[in-house]
Amino acid sequence: MEPRRTTDTTGVLDEALQRLHSTGPEFHGWLTNHGPMAVEALVRGGHAADVHRWLDYYRSKLEDPPRPTEPITAGSWQEALGDPRRTADWTEYFVRETGERPWRDVLAQWWPRLLPGIAAGATHPVIRVGHAVRTLLADEADRADGADATGRAGGNGPEVAADSPRLAELAHGLGYWAARSLPTPGLAPLSGTAGPAEALDGVPPIAGQGSGYRDGIALLAGTPGWTAASASLRAPATPDEARDLLAELVRAATYRYAAYGHRSPVMLVHSATAPNAVLRTLPALPSELWVPSLGAAWAASAAVTALYSPTAPTPAAELPKPPAGSVAEASEELFARAARHGDEHTVKFADSAVDVAAATGSTDALVAAVRATELIEPAL
Repeated sequence: MEPRRTTDTTGVLDEALQRLHSTGPEFHGWLTNHGPMAVEALVRGGHAADVHRWLDYYRSKLEDPPRPTEPITAGSWQEALGDPRRTADWTEYFVRETGERPWRDVLAQWWPRLLPGIAAGATHPVIRVGHAVRTLLADEADRADGADATGRAGGNGPEVAADSPRLAELAHGLGYWAARSLPTPGLAPLSGTAGPAEALDGVPPIAGQGSGYRDGIALLAGTPGWTAASASLRAPATPDEARDLLAELVRAATYRYAAYGHRSPVMLVHSATAPNAVLRTLPALPSELWVPSLGAAWAASAAVTALYSPTAPTPAAELPKPPAGSVAEASEELFARAARHGDEHTVKFADSAVDVAAATGSTDALVAAVRATELIEPAL
């Protein structure tokens, strides 16, 4: 089933992105600016009218962007990778690149360079990129729908204006990812036989749960069973199989949150939203990048599971029910509930859960998103 696509004809998304591009990607040390992701989800979910009110609340906690130091070049990028002091330099680099070349070409070149550091910023950079790519792909589809018989719907897709806030958002997301690039230690190549649900259930918790994200990532390599668990997912034989396994991983992580989200409700959502960001990006990538994309998405989801998943689930009898009605009706009600709740993680997770519901024709994923609205403190 085709994921829903709500086209913004109001200009609200562009206005919101312009407001957010005057802020930095982090605040209060290294907390991630979720604004671009949340506003894209709100618009996509049909809540453009709520965006500026939400942004007025959220904007007050954000900080000015960092200042650039030295331009990044084709010959110097490797030494700047993973250096958060170069965040502004990276952003400027990708603004130049996407202004001079088709955005799909830039993405295809940099995606394999960035994948090994997918743990960057608690997986928020890849999620931000996924939201940006989804918007650009939807824009291309809308232009193609309106093209005549000699239109430019094929190949690299219809062109987007170089000064588009949506194109700038992709540049900001890629720049943030490059600046915070963080390898996941102790990984082994996929070589198992397990499906995603079984593989996630087999991920061992780190001994230092509660030690924080960056410290927790560092503990993975020394966690008994982690390396074996990181290899337990079955390896795909083809790009299409990789895509299907990735979709299955998103479903499994979403479903799992309902029973396991109580220990760390905010952080565990990323076990689903990070691989979903990768899944959203696949259509813009050459198919030869789909298999390594699955491996990186699995590493991100498994790492978040190890850091934040409790050992005992919530009993099924204590879990909420999905909203009533058809899948479409229940999804609309669920997302409206998340929009009223207002927490950025709740909004993004509901957005992913609605994707799963649309793809499966089932409301099972919506239970997890309802659970998130119960566990996470409302913002509005």
